[in-house]
Amino acid sequence: MRGDRDDGTLLRAVAKGDAEALALLYDRHAGWLLARLTRRCPDPETVREVLQDTFVTVWRSAATHQGGEAGGWLWVIAARRLVDAQRARARTERNDRAEVAYEPRPVTPSAEERVLAGLEYGDVGAALDRISPELREVLRATVVDGLTTRETAQLLGIPEGTVKTRAMRARKELRAALERIAAPERIAPTEGTA
Repeated sequence: MRGDRDDGTLLRAVAKGDAEALALLYDRHAGWLLARLTRRCPDPETVREVLQDTFVTVWRSAATHQGGEAGGWLWVIAARRLVDAQRARARTERNDRAEVAYEPRPVTPSAEERVLAGLEYGDVGAALDRISPELREVLRATVVDGLTTRETAQLLGIPEGTVKTRAMRARKELRAALERIAAPERIAPTEGTA
């Protein structure tokens, strides 16, 4: 039966152009993605657009999925699409206000936008790239997405105890990676002086 295929099998089929596999992935994951996106964005139109964009991205880039839990991969895509949509909407609103107002008002990014930008482009992002993918998924789910241990376990398809263990290991490895990034290069003094 085609509906019994696991997510990895479905993603490989989507990568080969199987629209039915994409429909099965949508049926399996759209509900919880919609619920999580709705918690982060009060605009139902934006949420629907982001959900649609998420599955368009899955259709286009299913071949880039490197194994692991598909739910975490889907959430990363959806969360990034939501941030992109919110930034685009903010730009549009700023441009609309600029046409009406004489002096443009400076817009400061939200705390979430600053954190996400730091996670993607700053030292934290570089440090996250240095830890293993399964530890990175747990950190993103528990810290960035604010999920509970139980929700993370359900999302990633692993036991709660494994989530706790991976979270502890991830924090330790992230701390070590950040220390390596922050530590200035040590230049050995030359021996002897003239």
